[in-house]
Amino acid sequence: MRVLATPKILQTLASLFYPATCVVCSGNIERSEYLCASCRGRAPRIVPPFCAKCSEPFPGAITQTFSCANCEHRVLHFDCAVAAYRSRGLVRKVVHEFKYAKQRHLRHPVAEWLGETLDDPRLRGRHFDLIVPVPLHRARERERGFNQAALLAELLAKSVAAPVQPVLERVRYTTTQTAHDRAERMENLRDAFRLRKNRDVRDLRVLLIDDVLTTGSTLSECARVLKAAGAISVHAATAARA
Repeated sequence: MRVLATPKILQTLASLFYPATCVVCSGNIERSEYLCASCRGRAPRIVPPFCAKCSEPFPGAITQTFSCANCEHRVLHFDCAVAAYRSRGLVRKVVHEFKYAKQRHLRHPVAEWLGETLDDPRLRGRHFDLIVPVPLHRARERERGFNQAALLAELLAKSVAAPVQPVLERVRYTTTQTAHDRAERMENLRDAFRLRKNRDVRDLRVLLIDDVLTTGSTLSECARVLKAAGAISVHAATAARA
């Protein structure tokens, strides 16, 4: 008599012969997880006090709401940008390997860090009509093989009752932002984005997604285009803050 293996039996066999391991240190973990407890503890969490606009941490003992030097004397078009972790150590390593070493499976722990932004008071309880990933230029996306922001947005959408729509496109190929200061980044991004044809964001509340926030220039330029097209609000969320 032939006995068919049930999904539970197959899962048990897979756990026996192919145990789940941490994506960073290869230590044993539960199959539903991606990082072990030790590695999770090494991820530097952003905690108050931090800038209400861009989540830049402040080392002092300040209790009131404030804007950091990064945001002063600038026009930032997003309502706020929320990041959960600092792009340091383990977080920076995981994000870097995800983006540049084609380790696409690392989108899962990065998306978990991104998902923690939804517990921030600036985002908690808000209704969003649309989730919009920051786009890559077509040439860079071909080179990389994927748009990291789009992959993260798709995973985040499981926790947000809003569809993911790539309503923005990057129409000008720009040099990498990592080599520029704040003023150069803003100039580098001038007119780099536009709304795609036949896309409508009028009267919509948008959640803009990217992997890392550095100066906020990319998010701000995307938010400017969305608001110019009629979006009511644009809040941004990233997994990490440089």
